[in-house]
Amino acid sequence: MSVQPDPAMTVREVAGYLNLDEKTVYRLAKRGDLPGFKVAGSWRFKRSDLDSWIDQQKLAARNSGEQPIE
Repeated sequence: MSVQPDPAMTVREVAGYLNLDEKTVYRLAKRGDLPGFKVAGSWRFKRSDLDSWIDQQKLAARNSGEQPIE
């Protein structure tokens, strides 16, 4: 049985996944704060990259003394 790679997510899908406005997703991606890549001029994101990014954000919040909401 082969493992299918997770499909790339669109800005709209990421906005829903992270509960953000689409403009915020664009801004974070453009600044390099959100892991993404462009395909033919459109932003795409891998769910596994986003999940890793979320884990890093949680760790950074813990290390800075903030309590992340889980």
